[in-house]
Formats: sequence, structure tokens, C-alpha cells
Amino acid sequence: MKFSDEFITVKGCRTHLRRGGKGRPLLYLHGASGAPVVQPFMEKLAERFDVLVPEHPGYGQSDEPEWLENIHDIGYFYLDFLKQLDLKDVVLVGSSMGGWMAMEIAVRDCSRLSQVVLIGAAGIKSPDAQVADIFLMAPEELLRNIYYDQKIAETLLAVPPTPEMIDMQLKNRHATARLAWEPRFHDPHLPKWLHRIDVPVKIVWGEHDRIIPVAFTKEFSRLLPKAAIHIIKDAGHLPQVEKADEFVAIVCNR
Repeated sequence: MKFSDEFITVKGCRTHLRRGGKGRPLLYLHGASGAPVVQPFMEKLAERFDVLVPEHPGYGQSDEPEWLENIHDIGYFYLDFLKQLDLKDVVLVGSSMGGWMAMEIAVRDCSRLSQVVLIGAAGIKSPDAQVADIFLMAPEELLRNIYYDQKIAETLLAVPPTPEMIDMQLKNRHATARLAWEPRFHDPHLPKWLHRIDVPVKIVWGEHDRIIPVAFTKEFSRLLPKAAIHIIKDAGHLPQVEKADEFVAIVCNR
């Protein structure tokens, strides 16, 4: 499935956007590592949906706007994004930090959403587990901790990074620090507003997630008691990458 590659300007921010497929819109929000390429799971989703994969303000090829100060700014930005593109009945999918962003969007306004899918989402604290401090990890250590299947990590590590790739990784890391440094990877005000999400929620987690442990699903179940929990076996922090078919089936099953 071929994806277009374009730039749109939303709230004064020139935003890099890849888009492919037909059907109901599906907005995919990437995590802290960015979305440098179209992944197989995106292509599979594009067989059923009009898939939009923007790079967040401050990430990848998108601008770093002066107004970007905190995670709430991202939430309001994407509400403007949805309005500007006149997207309706949207399946909102967020991975890791993207899951946190998805919740920040949904607690403010669900009127353009049909469902929310959270993959190994940051954004809340748990009494049972802690988010790994990715700021303290070397790039190789982080990559190995992201994947359960170490063959994937080995394949990625075998590709020497170009200067452009290194610059983009540093840019993404800087944006992540701006949004999630203090407090670390959560919004202390978010839990009290999660009840405002009035569309179906699916929570997807890799059984062997070493970045945001699967124990977080217990707290999500408490805060979002109507949410459906899906634990994917033999997967780490990115089950949509390691188990693409299983992930796509979860998203498509209404």
C-alpha cells in the first residue's frame, strides 16, 4: 500500500504527514522514537482505513514551534489537526507517548472520534510498576529493551546510522524531554479526567514490555473500567511491530 508524503501547516506548524489507504480515518500517533518510515502494520491498516501518520510538532521532519511547552499543547494541536482536515469518526491509535497524547486529546473532545486504541501507553502512574528511564539508556540498550524479539533489534543495530538519522534522533529526544522530563512520562492531572472519554477504548500491551511494564494495565483497568484489555504474547514495547497481524485484528474487531 503506497503512502503519500507531504507537509501541511496546522497552527503555524509545518507538519510532516504520511497518508495511505481508504475508508474511515485512522490517526496513528507515534512514540518517543518517532515515525521515520512506513511500517508493515501501517500498510495492513491501510487495507481497511485511511491511515494518517503525522510526525508530532518537534519530531522528525516537523517544525519545532515556539508554542510547544507541554503535553497539553500537543493535545490541542491534534484537535486543530482533526478540525482542519475535517476528519470524523476517527480511530485514534497512540503508541507509548502517542498513547498519552491520544488520552490528552480524548479527555478534551471526543466528538470526532469513534474509538481510542492505546498501545503500551505512557501518561499515568502505577502503584505496581515504573516506566523505564529512557533518558539514562544508551541507544543500543534502549533498542534492545524496546523489542522482545532480539532478532529485530540486531537487524536494526546492524544498520549504521547516517548523520541525518543521528540528528533526527537527537531532535526527537529533545522534544521528548520537553514534554516528559518532569514529571517523568505522566500527567498528574490526567487520571481525574479520563472518565470524559466516551468512546470505546482498547488497551493493547506487549506481555514482555520492558519500557512500560504490562502491570500498568491494572491501573488502566481501574481508571477506564469499560476499556477492553488485550495482552499480546511474545511482544515487547511495540506489539504492533512484532505482532502486526494480531494487532491489526484487534483494531479492526469492532
